[in-house]
Amino acid sequence: MTTPSAQQPRNPLHGITLERIVTELVDYYGWPGLGDRIQLRCFNVDPSITSSLRFLRKTPWAREKVEGLYLFMLREQRRYGER
Repeated sequence: MTTPSAQQPRNPLHGITLERIVTELVDYYGWPGLGDRIQLRCFNVDPSITSSLRFLRKTPWAREKVEGLYLFMLREQRRYGER
């Protein structure tokens, strides 16, 4: 039996939930910083994890932007030795 990490060893998003991605982005940038980087109503007007997840699950292009920012955040953290 192959483990999930062995199936996609180079995919940093494999096995990470959308909720975890959004939560980590909010922890890192805060809602205002996240809303500045990705102009979405769910990040700028009465933001919450629940409303953001609801929108992102229905909107593939927005989810791609969030995943891209998450990957950028991971690279930034590695570069500056955070985490």
